[in-house]
Formats: sequence, C-alpha cells, structure tokens
Amino acid sequence: MRRTKIAEVMALLVVFWAGMGRAALAAGAGASGRSGTGSMGTGIEGVVHFEGAHPKLKPILMNQDAYCMKVNQGATVYFQDEEVNSNNTLPNVFIYVESGLKNYHAQAPSAVVTLNQIKCMYAPHVLGIMVGQKLKVVSSDLTTHNIHAMPKNNRSWNQSQTPGAPPFTKVFTHTEIMVPVKCNQHPWMSAYIGVVSNPFYAVTGNRGTYSIEGLPPGHYTIGAWTAAFGTATEQVDVEAGRMATLDFTFHGR
Repeated sequence: MRRTKIAEVMALLVVFWAGMGRAALAAGAGASGRSGTGSMGTGIEGVVHFEGAHPKLKPILMNQDAYCMKVNQGATVYFQDEEVNSNNTLPNVFIYVESGLKNYHAQAPSAVVTLNQIKCMYAPHVLGIMVGQKLKVVSSDLTTHNIHAMPKNNRSWNQSQTPGAPPFTKVFTHTEIMVPVKCNQHPWMSAYIGVVSNPFYAVTGNRGTYSIEGLPPGHYTIGAWTAAFGTATEQVDVEAGRMATLDFTFHGR
C-alpha cells in the first residue's frame, strides 16, 4: 500500500515538472517576437511601411448604375490602389518569392481561389493563385458584370455575368506578376492577380503585415508589388525552425 502511494506521488511530480517545462518553453517562444521561433515555423514575416503624405483617395462615381448606388446606400466608395493604412503601412501588397527556390516543385492545390463581385467592387482587390489552380469568379450583385482579365503571359478572357448567373472557373498556365482585371460594365472596378509557381506568397491587410510559412531554408530574393507605389525586392536568409523578419518601405510620390 505504501509503495503504491509513493508511486502515485512520483507520477504526479513527473506530470508537474513536465507541465512547468512546457510553460517555460511557451514563455520563451512568446518573448522572441516576430523573428523568433514561437510558431516553430520556417519562413518569413514582416511589415510593409509607407513614408510620406498619404495620397488623397479619389471617390468613385457609380451613378451610371442605379443598383450600384443603391447597394452602397449612399456611402462614398474610393479607389483602392493608393490606400494607406492608419498606422502608415500598406494594404494590398503582393509578397512573393522572386528567386531562390531552385529545384522546388509544387503541384497546384485542389483548393479553389474565389474572386467575388460585391457592391460593384471586386473582392479581394489583390489576390494570389498558383499555376494550374482554379479561379472561381462569382457575383453577389444583382446587376450585370463583365469580367475582363488582361494578362501578358497568359490567355486573356472576357466574360459577362448576369444577375443570378452561376460562377465560372478559369486557370492560368504561366506565372505572371500581376494580371489586371477590370469590368467593362463598371470601369472603376479593378483587381490584380499574382500567378506564381509555388505556395509561398501573401497579401498584406489593414495592418500592413504578412507571413509566409513553410519556406525551405535558403537564401531568397523576395518581391513586393503595389498597384500605385512601384515594386521592391529584398534579400533574406531563412533558417530551419525560424521566421525571418523582412520589412519593406515604400514612399509617396
């Protein structure tokens, strides 16, 4: 009986110290910041900064389509290309691997990328897709759209969607940074598609941040594309088990 109790106490101590060890590891990971190993991932992450006066965004006049005016309930909608976040960072920046993957090969994923038309705007404004991956174009609007992709390295397409029409799918066969998309019915509508040969890309959001995980260790040239402020490239070394920090800075005109 006494031996049984001693064994139980020893087992409880093992569980306690194991838990303390895990807590210490978690605390260390949390303190390491953006360039640390908190997620135990391998890749890059960073922020796209903006320096200079924020451009004055141009309002969109939708009065040529009564539906577009109605669905936006009188709110002013602005062109998105020159948008700057309130924390002096940029949204809608396409981040991708320009070189360094060497002999890396990836199959197109089965997951479908969706481009929606909602409130007479494309959503998202900037998106990425792999060569061979399906792009599904849908419309949430009760008005006719005409989706016109204008690539240089891929076949262009121009297709209408009437209210209630089913989605249609397209596939890009070549890499291209970027493919502009417009709507022939609504000239203010625009989107940009980055077509890449690997899954290592990202688009910044309303905090200007990005993260690309799973990138194999190595030396890379990383590209950053914007619709209004040009492009940039930076070099980075990626180590196993670490998220390297790589920031970009763009300037106003």
